[in-house]
Amino acid sequence: MIELKNVSKRFIDNVVLDGVDFEVRQGETVALLGPSGVGKSVLLKHIIGLIKPDSGEVIVDGLYVNKLKRKELSRLRQRIGYVFQNGALFDSMDVFENIRLGVTNDEQYRDLKYCHERVRECLRLVNLQPEVMRKFPAELSGGMRKRVGIARAIAGRPTYLLYDEPTSGLDPVNSDVIDSLVERLQGEIGVTSVMVTHDVRGAFRTADRIALLWQAKIRAVGTSEEILASSDPAVRQFLERDFEMTLTQQATNLDEAIGDGTQH
Repeated sequence: MIELKNVSKRFIDNVVLDGVDFEVRQGETVALLGPSGVGKSVLLKHIIGLIKPDSGEVIVDGLYVNKLKRKELSRLRQRIGYVFQNGALFDSMDVFENIRLGVTNDEQYRDLKYCHERVRECLRLVNLQPEVMRKFPAELSGGMRKRVGIARAIAGRPTYLLYDEPTSGLDPVNSDVIDSLVERLQGEIGVTSVMVTHDVRGAFRTADRIALLWQAKIRAVGTSEEILASSDPAVRQFLERDFEMTLTQQATNLDEAIGDGTQH
């Protein structure tokens, strides 16, 4: 279980989190929605101990993350997989070595036979063929790089998966692929997940509950039905803005498709 209790964080004069309470129960997926730059990724980094709060408590499995010493924090991180926003793959390493970095047990990491079997299994879980392991990141599409990033995050058999904007920069088709993958992994490997995103449609599809971070506070938490039925002005404003942006993007895609058609 993940808990943030009255967590506050500021960077100089910029208050990013202001008395935030946030909870993720075992086995569920919670999507953290909010406008770009509002502090969603900052909240995520508090969970894994990359950032410490100015005040408040961050608790994972009963451990107070912001009070852990280095070795204790390292042991906790072995139970948490982190999917970075842009994949964060190492260009000089092939896919095998990139995914192998996610194997958190030192003995298993040194066992090449184990690593080959584990990498193959992780590629299967993200719907990639075994031969992909010998490719380099520059040879992969954007959607494939995202999936390799997820494969690395699950290589250490984590209890928790933290996704930082897993569909950012992807077209609608590849976004749907990643959303389906997030949804399937929860059931297949039994992880508890937090997904930071500004994609309302994807969040409603994949998450058990949704939280809206607005002006440094958690403004609303609930199921997709509860969020849609909310009369909170901030919730309505965010949903309506997302709807308008979706229509604009669909119109752009249609214009591009028509343009491509007239060129052939």
